[in-house]
Amino acid sequence: MRVALTFDAEHPSRAGCRPGVQEAIVDLLARRGVRATFFLQGRWATAYPGLARRIAEDGHLVGSHSHWHARLPLLTDDGLRQDVAASAAAIEATAGVDPRPWFRAPYGDVDDRVIGVLGDLGYRHAGWDVIAPDWEEERSAAEIEAAVVEQVTDGDVVVLHTWPSRTAEALPRILERLDDLVTLDEL
Repeated sequence: MRVALTFDAEHPSRAGCRPGVQEAIVDLLARRGVRATFFLQGRWATAYPGLARRIAEDGHLVGSHSHWHARLPLLTDDGLRQDVAASAAAIEATAGVDPRPWFRAPYGDVDDRVIGVLGDLGYRHAGWDVIAPDWEEERSAAEIEAAVVEQVTDGDVVVLHTWPSRTAEALPRILERLDDLVTLDEL
């Protein structure tokens, strides 16, 4: 069963983000020889330039997750273009890669206008099939693991986040239970 494992790397603003969690996730993927897809928020890449570069250097696919993590349908076309350009500039400056064509809108919140502007800018919106609400503070690592492995089917895209400590705790078992993990472009 081929599955694309993806992570949204966004600036943490909630409880449950202890120092070192993001690095632990990248370290675990390296130890297990798993390449994933990381959607980097521009201001996250600016805050964690070394980790952004390492993600790219470790062979993970890099896409954009906007710059400010705003709900994109609320932005004007110009505001959307500015946000996407700021994110691309931050990712290129830190990770050393162009995030195009992959883009994941914050909250998955898109409409036809947003899809059109993203397309004009050379991006393709990448949604998901399976989401474990790992950002919810009451979720345990076991619940996150179950939400992923019990829902996933062949060809699915799974989304997790890089900042919740419970995600890092759930990831080893997720990696053990899913055997053919690929990047989004390989799916």
